[in-house]
Amino acid sequence: MVKILAAVLDDGLPAVEAACAEAMDQGVHSADVILNILARRRDPGPPLTILTPDALKLRHAPLADCARYDQLRSSG
Repeated sequence: MVKILAAVLDDGLPAVEAACAEAMDQGVHSADVILNILARRRDPGPPLTILTPDALKLRHAPLADCARYDQLRSSG
């Protein structure tokens, strides 16, 4: 109970109440589960995609030549 009340300082009462309600809906009454729910909601998610500047984009797509690797294997 103390862990859950301490989470109110960091996450706020509405977030803790919502996490408690979610845990109770799932039939779980553990402080660790409630703290996990809060942590998942705090997670910012995947980072934004970084756009590649035109100066760094490939001008010519590389061509795969698997025969070169076969030559390396046969020369050994």
